[in-house]
Amino acid sequence: MSKDNRLWLIRHAPVKGPKGVIHDSDAAADTGDDAAFRALRAKLPVEAAQFASPSVRTLETAVALGLRPKPEPNFREQNFGEWTGRRHDDLARELGAAYRDFWRMPANSRPPGGESFADQIVRVRDGLAALPPGDVVLVVHSGTVRAALAIALDAGPEPALRFAIDPLSLTRIDRLTNGWRVVCVNR
Repeated sequence: MSKDNRLWLIRHAPVKGPKGVIHDSDAAADTGDDAAFRALRAKLPVEAAQFASPSVRTLETAVALGLRPKPEPNFREQNFGEWTGRRHDDLARELGAAYRDFWRMPANSRPPGGESFADQIVRVRDGLAALPPGDVVLVVHSGTVRAALAIALDAGPEPALRFAIDPLSLTRIDRLTNGWRVVCVNR
C-alpha cells in the first residue's frame, strides 16, 4: 500500500441459514434489504478500487451494492478448520473444557486444522500492503475488519476482538504517510 489510502471496509450482509454455525466460505448472504443496500452504497466513493474476500457471502454482498470487486484471498474470514460448518452449541457440548479454553484466549488459539486470529491479522496485513493508492472499497468479514483495526491501531489481537462489527456496516480507516487514522467503526 503506498502513501495515502482511504479504506472503506464493509462487512457482508447477514448469512442465510441457521444461527450459531461457523459458516464456511460457500454460505450465501441475505441480500433482500434493498433500503440498507441503497443507504450503504450512497456512503461509498464513486471511483474506487474494489476488493472482496472470495467467499460467496462477500461476493453476493458486493454485487447487491453494485460493485465488481477483485477477489483477494488475504481478506478471507479466520479459518476455523475442523470446526467449520459446526454449531457452537454442539462443539461446546462435545469438546467441553477444550472449547471453553479456546474462547478464553481466542486471539492466539487455533482450532484443529485452523488458524488463530493473530494469524489472520498477518494475512490481512499482507492484503492491505498490496492495495493501490486512493479510495479502496473492501467487502469482507467481521474478523477481517477487526484485523484491519488491529493493524491501524497498532494493537494486539486481543483488544481488536472487542469491536462489534455488524452485517452491512461500514468501517473507514485511512493509511497516511505517517501512520493510520480511524475515521469510523461499525457505522
